[in-house]
Amino acid sequence: MQLRGRRLLVCNCEKSMPLDPERLARACSAAGGEGELRLETQLCRAQLGNFQTALESEAPLLVACTQEAPLFMELAQESHPEADLRFVNIRENAGWSAEAEQATPKIAALLAAATEEARPTPLISLKSEGTCLIYGKDERALEIAQQLKSRLDVTVLLQDASGVIPPRIMDVPIFQGRIAAAQGHLGAFGVTVNNYAAAFPSSREGFRFDLPSNNVSSECDIILDLTGDPPLFPAGERRDGYLRADPADPVAVQKAALAATDLVGEFEKPIYIRYDQEICAHGRNRKSGCRKCLDNCPVSAISSLGEIVEIDPHICGGCGLCAALCPTGAIEYQLPAGTTLLEQARTLLHSYYKAGGESPLLLLHDERHGAEMISMMARFGRGLPARALPLLVNEVTELGFDFYFAALAWGAAQIGILVAPDKREDVQALGGTLGLVESVMDGLGYGGGRLHLLDEQDPEALEQLLWSLPASPAAEPGSFLPLGGKRARSFLALHHLYERAPQPLDILPLAPGAPFGSLHLDTSGCTMCQACVAVCPAAALIDDPERPWLGFIEENCVQCGLCRATCPEKVISLEPRLNFSEEARSARELNRANPFNCIRCGQPFGIGPSIERIVERLAGAHSMYRDSSQIQRIMMCDDCRVIVEFEGSTGAITYGERPVMRTTDDDLREREMQRARQGLAEAESED
Repeated sequence: MQLRGRRLLVCNCEKSMPLDPERLARACSAAGGEGELRLETQLCRAQLGNFQTALESEAPLLVACTQEAPLFMELAQESHPEADLRFVNIRENAGWSAEAEQATPKIAALLAAATEEARPTPLISLKSEGTCLIYGKDERALEIAQQLKSRLDVTVLLQDASGVIPPRIMDVPIFQGRIAAAQGHLGAFGVTVNNYAAAFPSSREGFRFDLPSNNVSSECDIILDLTGDPPLFPAGERRDGYLRADPADPVAVQKAALAATDLVGEFEKPIYIRYDQEICAHGRNRKSGCRKCLDNCPVSAISSLGEIVEIDPHICGGCGLCAALCPTGAIEYQLPAGTTLLEQARTLLHSYYKAGGESPLLLLHDERHGAEMISMMARFGRGLPARALPLLVNEVTELGFDFYFAALAWGAAQIGILVAPDKREDVQALGGTLGLVESVMDGLGYGGGRLHLLDEQDPEALEQLLWSLPASPAAEPGSFLPLGGKRARSFLALHHLYERAPQPLDILPLAPGAPFGSLHLDTSGCTMCQACVAVCPAAALIDDPERPWLGFIEENCVQCGLCRATCPEKVISLEPRLNFSEEARSARELNRANPFNCIRCGQPFGIGPSIERIVERLAGAHSMYRDSSQIQRIMMCDDCRVIVEFEGSTGAITYGERPVMRTTDDDLREREMQRARQGLAEAESED
């Protein structure tokens, strides 16, 4: 069978999965498949020839097995190195389940979603030559240095060497000191050390050191921290090249040492984040706006450059919180790049419905923790319910409100987020995003309880929780494509949900901090200076170059507050809300004014309220505007100001007496005269 351009190879894994080939063929056909489906029983062993025959066809293949993927890839590399292979797990995700016989729509959906093409992620290179700093406080650091010295260029830095016996042979450099600051990444670490001193070679019973120095800088490629102190970096376990272990745990120390030996050479790291500074709402004109990425980056990879931010791809750990929280879409996650993940979710949900599925639970999980939990449930328990559709993501913290709205609009009845132990703190930063989605769904009449944080580390407890979730009715599935940026995708989904809502509301109030809302302007105090238009990063505030006019497009507003902070008259206030009416999509007039006419020639040259406010503030309050003639010049156009400057009793502008130009000859002549006077004075004194 061909499914979306790929030939399917499906195996029931020695009949451990109760797959009905006819039902599965019909389900796959509904999801876009064509032709006859052949069900294998032992594709990786007795029927391996069928896989090799499929390779001969040179068609792109989709193999419904991930356990034996290394074997299949090895065979393909030997005979068809250019073969286009892709693998999908239907066994732990669907076939090994107490509801396996009802999981046919899910299996068809998993197969269809696996055919989506993933856009490549850009990469960055890291280079390490193996210079390793072992930072410790006792003999453990010296022991590890002896193990690593043949594979790495090792230096030992001891916090306190008292009680440490010097080695018989000094074959690695040993210093004393305490790291006061550290920065950098694999291949480019920099440390600042206080109380830094080299060990004397004559150390006998204990180490003796040279005179200590402070603020000593050093560089290395790898840091192995065996002090047991707090990490040198925020979220240090995510900093490439920084390895940390409890010195009281020999197993952990050995694992860290072994990992250090692998960090030599050139490495490619994904550039997780794409940044578009043009739509960043961080700041404008020295005013601070959105800081969500800066305040929530766990590894401090983001820094402020005033109006924009800078993301260091060498430090970025790829958690994706910045992309999830960004209100404008200026930051986007790139693993995979583009809208790949949204397209996979859309295909998964659409194929599930087309194959006859109902009330799907979209289960978001990562590879390290989530896939292992699903495997344990499948092997030792009831597995996943037939309606639970697992979707693999790199990090569950990478997804923003655009993804959740889209998934719900595509028919997800509920969304489960499987949280790994090391992501608990990160997920807390998503509380506002998840609360926003829940409040919108509840406000439109769909009811709450759509999103579930599954923070269970016991597979049995997680299984019980998943099976106990009630099958809520989903929204009528939409068919829109994930086009445009983050805001455009969000409103495609939101308008679909609104149009089919049980209780549609044109205006839906939201909590403070929501990235949607309106703006209110006190027109009585507005001078139409247009400063708010200049700082708006989302083109929500607009002007008209032909007339004094101020407009507002509500759908564009991200509630960053830059307009409010910039307004000199402080007449702007924000209102977080969702407006589903047509008014929100078009420009709404906030204020207008008449142009100011020049008091001399009558030509319009400025905005009336602005000129009037300037005159009011400067008249009599500034040294340059004491008399009425000076004030009147403010109310004139540029041409008339110049004319008035030349008018007067003399008919010209005077600058006072012009100074006499002085030349080099004048200086030389004056010098000679000075010498002559001195000579004459000396002669008279001698007489």
